[in-house]
Amino acid sequence: MKRSRWFASTLALLLLFGVVTAVSALTYRVTWGDTLSGIASRFGTSISTILQANPQITNPNLIYVGQDIEIPVAGAPSPTPPPPGTTPTPPPPTGTQTYTVQAGDTLSAIARRFNTTAAAIAQASGITNINLIYVGQVLTIPGGGSGNPAPPGNASFALGAQTLNLNNQARLQEAGMTWIKYQYKWPSGDSLANLESLINAAHSKGFKILVTVTGDSAYPAANSINFLAYIDFVKQVAALGPDAIEVWNEMNIDFEWPAGQISPSSYVNNMLAPAYTAVKATNSNIMVISGALAPTGFDNNTNAWSDSRYLAGMRSAGAANYMDCVGVHYNAGATAPSATSGHPADPGDRHYSWYFGPTLNLYRSTFSTRNLCLTEFGYMSPEGFSGVPPGFSWAANTKLNQQAAWLAEAAQIAKNSGYVRLAIVFNLDFTKYELDGDPQAGYAIVRQNGSCPACAPLGNVMK
Repeated sequence: MKRSRWFASTLALLLLFGVVTAVSALTYRVTWGDTLSGIASRFGTSISTILQANPQITNPNLIYVGQDIEIPVAGAPSPTPPPPGTTPTPPPPTGTQTYTVQAGDTLSAIARRFNTTAAAIAQASGITNINLIYVGQVLTIPGGGSGNPAPPGNASFALGAQTLNLNNQARLQEAGMTWIKYQYKWPSGDSLANLESLINAAHSKGFKILVTVTGDSAYPAANSINFLAYIDFVKQVAALGPDAIEVWNEMNIDFEWPAGQISPSSYVNNMLAPAYTAVKATNSNIMVISGALAPTGFDNNTNAWSDSRYLAGMRSAGAANYMDCVGVHYNAGATAPSATSGHPADPGDRHYSWYFGPTLNLYRSTFSTRNLCLTEFGYMSPEGFSGVPPGFSWAANTKLNQQAAWLAEAAQIAKNSGYVRLAIVFNLDFTKYELDGDPQAGYAIVRQNGSCPACAPLGNVMK
């Protein structure tokens, strides 16, 4: 909370395959390496013609993997054949619907979304090995005819909190929380044995656990991130059996990533993509979450990128292929989650990062095919402490009853959204409060006197 591509040959096996669908006009799904000019040439048309048919594209140089583009021409090139050893999907029978496999999908997970079984989908799609599906494959979903799949985040929304231990298990249960988050500072002196003990303890008490693996140095020096060693460590963490892994933290600011080297393409190519591959090879059931960005509009290209620009860069680099969920942080709120104006630090420009709804909208519109995971959201209240740090003056008037009400409202919005999979409250019970630094205890829902004003309201939402 703060205001050499060695794997190229491996990644080549994971590239998306072109999917072409005839729906009155032709619909083309963007794949890795596509450009608008290349697509136009492939279909014998022009960039301007494609842009006219796709008003949602405002920048012809910015398209992303998985994006559907309308091609106003007749005919289509043949789709790229499936990987060796797989069986091409037959045309779907009348009265069924289709689904295009995304990165991270499993046949069982797809079956749950459509209220059917993996065996039924396999039979309808001509699949002989239910453990072998590939990105871009078009599956036939039996037994439903028209309609859309159930929203991926709606029925499975979960709530949790970041904590250092499980000493306040009763408070977690009171708040309806089923997840905890632990942030591992790599390569710190902490041992994997300690992390394994925490993971096992969480599971033994009925909680799922998200492990964020980030760097242990503030303001890291240039070229100081050893990507190969990091990927190897993430693989070791995956072997311990956490339920989710978040790949780094706030990599759009120089507090977490080397100044002058902040780059979404570097993050995706050197860290996210190989980490995703390593985790899934170790345990395909682990949810991989992209590192949540620092919510900020500050952007000088050296010390920080705004999260909106960084997100667009991640999308262009193909990040959607290497994550199950988009990490999101929201920690500077001082208004109700439904508000879009009135923040004490927002003098009329209504920057999205101060407000809950607009922040979710930005991330959802950038990655419409992926759920969102709020790996850190909370409201700072100085009530019970003597003052606020200068950088948190916007929270000076936030009371504990407001913190409780706003957290509950935000959780309800997330639960109802249909696309927020997980929300982790920052934080449960931290005790550190620095008037000249980081007031972590001001975010805690379990206060210094042991009370938890937010626990019951959150529990009501989760019921």
